Amino acid sequence: MRIKHFLFGASAIVAALFFGGAYWSLERVFDSLVRANAARTSEATSRIAFASMYQLMSQGWQRSQATAFLKAMAESGKDSGLTVQIYRGPVVEALYHEIEQPPLDDELRSVFASGQPLRRDTLDYARHVYPLVAETRCLGCHTNAQVGSVLGAVEVRQEYAGLLADARHQLMLAFAVLLPIVGLLALAAVWWVGRRIEGSVGRLLAGFDQVNAVGDLRHIALDKTDLGFVELNRVVTALGRLLEKLRAIAVDKDILTFEIGLLEKFVITSEVVRDWRDYVGRLLTEINSVITAHTLFSVFKIDDELFDLEIFWRGPTSPETRAMMERHIRHELKNVPTFADIGACNIHHHVADPTAPVVELSEAEVAVRVKSFFVDRPKIGGIVGIGVHAGMLEDETRYLVMESILSTLLNVVGSVKAIYKYTRDLEYYATRDPLTDLFNQRVFWELSTYEIGRAQRHGYSFGLLLIDLDNFKLVNDNYGHAVGDTYLQHFARQVQVALRDGDILARYGGDEFVALLPEAAADSVAMVAERVRMAIEAIEVMTPDGIRLRGTASIGLAVYPDHAESAKDLLLFADNMMYRAKAAGKDQVAIPTQEDVVDIFRDISLKSVMVLEAIEARRVVPFFQPILSVADNRIVAYEVLSRIELNGEIIRADEFVEIAEKMGVIHRLDMLVIEQALSTLAARGHAGEIFINLSPRALVLKEFARDLRRLVEASGIAPHNIVFEITERDTVKSLAVLERFLNDLKADGFKLAIDDFGSGFSSFHYLRRFPIDYLKIEGDFIANMLNSEKDRTFVTSIRSLAREMDITVVAEYVESADILDELVKLDIQCAQGYYIGRPARELLPVDWQRPA
Repeated sequence: MRIKHFLFGASAIVAALFFGGAYWSLERVFDSLVRANAARTSEATSRIAFASMYQLMSQGWQRSQATAFLKAMAESGKDSGLTVQIYRGPVVEALYHEIEQPPLDDELRSVFASGQPLRRDTLDYARHVYPLVAETRCLGCHTNAQVGSVLGAVEVRQEYAGLLADARHQLMLAFAVLLPIVGLLALAAVWWVGRRIEGSVGRLLAGFDQVNAVGDLRHIALDKTDLGFVELNRVVTALGRLLEKLRAIAVDKDILTFEIGLLEKFVITSEVVRDWRDYVGRLLTEINSVITAHTLFSVFKIDDELFDLEIFWRGPTSPETRAMMERHIRHELKNVPTFADIGACNIHHHVADPTAPVVELSEAEVAVRVKSFFVDRPKIGGIVGIGVHAGMLEDETRYLVMESILSTLLNVVGSVKAIYKYTRDLEYYATRDPLTDLFNQRVFWELSTYEIGRAQRHGYSFGLLLIDLDNFKLVNDNYGHAVGDTYLQHFARQVQVALRDGDILARYGGDEFVALLPEAAADSVAMVAERVRMAIEAIEVMTPDGIRLRGTASIGLAVYPDHAESAKDLLLFADNMMYRAKAAGKDQVAIPTQEDVVDIFRDISLKSVMVLEAIEARRVVPFFQPILSVADNRIVAYEVLSRIELNGEIIRADEFVEIAEKMGVIHRLDMLVIEQALSTLAARGHAGEIFINLSPRALVLKEFARDLRRLVEASGIAPHNIVFEITERDTVKSLAVLERFLNDLKADGFKLAIDDFGSGFSSFHYLRRFPIDYLKIEGDFIANMLNSEKDRTFVTSIRSLAREMDITVVAEYVESADILDELVKLDIQCAQGYYIGRPARELLPVDWQRPA
């Protein structure tokens, strides 16, 4: 609708309402006035007639004279609707006979009866009736009357209809003349106002039509527009203020399009993490399509006093420009207290687009504008600072939008680098022992299996040394774990020096170490073993109290293929030789003789028979180790551990599990333990979860899955209370088969856990492929995290990874109150270890109390 049409329509409606209301109001006023005047006229006439009658009667007028007087009075008011009527009462009629008069109605009779005047106003007329009351002077003629007797009545009636009709007629004639004049004036006013408004609006529209970009907003000038009306000018002024705000906050479409496109690239994938430098270079190229950004730099802490500075250039640069940028970044970092003394810094320059124009910057251009993001205390990934160097923008709003984009970019780049370092650290620690930096047990098994295949192909022998420190537990007990860790680090360095080039040293666990000696005959292996023993004897560690700490080791020796043809048998043989060295007095190298070979294999055969007899006689018994909820100090679960009871002696699982796996009866062993454990826990009313260790080899057996479901159903324990721990005691050739089996277990309601997480590559494959509910962190990391920042970082990394994947973390090897307190600080959900409770046949109270 156009404004002039609206104004005209509004004016017409207002005029109609005004004139209608005025006519209605005036009609009411005229009606009221006519009625009031008529009433007053009738009342005055009645009073005059009443007085005249008394005057006539007092003068002795004849009846004919009185009739003529009243007739003349009535005739005079005929044209105005006024009528006068005289009524003779019964007292007069008794003396002077009746006359012709209208019959008396109720009101007249009431007046004759009461002697009081009466006034009646209706919608059509006004009526006044006055009684003629006899006085003393009237008694001369009316001898039959008394003073106060009603002799007659005078009635005056004033009709309204004619008067009202005349008044309305005159009012309508006045409005008929006034209405056209008012309408013409209204049309003229509407036309004039519409022309003024449309002209001003047209000028505004012409200005707005010129706006094609945010920059065009500054060319519109509303303050100079005058619409001729104060109110409309106020509207224009408000529009001007709105325009100024739009200039301050409006953003170009190309900026928003760029932002959306860039945000789509902020998806961190494994390829992005792997090739993070190329990814940052591509982002820098994208930014330069909208804003000039010469360089992007990032600083990462890789050691206590060592930093990596990565500088990304949009194109090739001169050495002078690079040097200036390095100086400027160092200057920026000095302004941050954390990096005031940045120390050693490895600087790496990268070019995003080698085909781009050469970047040549002056000193002023280098320092023009840098946006930086710093983390005061580097944690995961070691990111300590990141920044983008960019030129100033003409439009501050445009720059604010770019600021938000850059802030997101910086966080993404920081996250990518952090994840890159995090995954690299995880891969490193998956193969290394974090305390000694040696290969761990998992890598040892892979390398030993590889070495056996290589030796078979090339027809040579190799040696294996199992090194066990003598009385090392006393070192930890007497001097603390910190001293023990220092000793192990010295031990690792000394033994590596004593080995040959190409020999491989690994930490098997605790104070046990293994060494692979490729391409070595028995005498060479014995010579190297003796050299290692002597190097261990020479180790000397000073305690904080100034005590010189020395130690020894017992070494067992095995040679492939002389003593065994598989990696497990070879280690088992070396383990037996190591125990022979300890039995002979420790600090020795046990070099096997032919009799030793016979005895050891006889011992292995005896253990095999023991395992079979224990299974057949059902002497395999479950032990239960509690798992604590750290937050509320309640025992929420138990892990089931296998033991064999023989002649009153309890034999631990590590003494027979490998033999059971080698014999192919591990699934029977596991099934027997599960059956007895579920029966025992159900009978004791355990309502929490039950952790059960299963070998991956056993899991893929069809009969194992069938028997497992049968045992659980028979026990009456709900499947969601049972957690199967996937161990890496044996390698599964087909992960697809294992994945299918575990998914079936998950579908049945069972839960899954990864045991010793972080100790090998398989753990990460399991985490990626299987629906895991729990991660049990490798105990060595937990035990050493109070003394090793690397171990603590690894624990926090696993906790963060698990939290992102909604997986509960269980910390193993919790053997002291200090470790438990640290778990509380790190927000680790569950704890397991000797400090919480040792494996036993009996269960602990649900409300756990710290040991005294």
